[in-house]
Amino acid sequence: MSKLNIQLVTGLFVVIGIACFTYAAVTVGGASFTARPGYTLHARFTSISGLRVGGVVEAAGVRIGTVSGIEFDPDSYEAIVSLRINEGIPIQEDAIAAIRTQGIIGEKYVKITPGGFEELLGDGSEIFETESAISLEDLVSRYIFSSEG
Repeated sequence: MSKLNIQLVTGLFVVIGIACFTYAAVTVGGASFTARPGYTLHARFTSISGLRVGGVVEAAGVRIGTVSGIEFDPDSYEAIVSLRINEGIPIQEDAIAAIRTQGIIGEKYVKITPGGFEELLGDGSEIFETESAISLEDLVSRYIFSSEG
């Protein structure tokens, strides 16, 4: 085998390896190159500590969407979180959006708890009932300082 053929085979092997690695990373990460059909909701929180764009939105333990955007409102000092909800998932007008942690120190996600109203939220609507993130540091410091004395 000539030196050129060995280099060609090696280069081809490396390109195929990179393609396989990229495919696996995208598949495992749940990323998509096309927008999923669905609709966007907004929710305001006083604290979203640790929540990131691309985070999971779930209801009843099932992934129903993703966090599509996070903005800061300087007038109210609140975070406005945009949630991309998958098509066919109804969210009631009085639903509750809460920021939770997977496990003790896991990723932050948005948990949707259904409401009892029959009216449903549409594209661009806002969820008014929210529960902000609980900071582990705040809980530990409250415990330490409350036990002194």
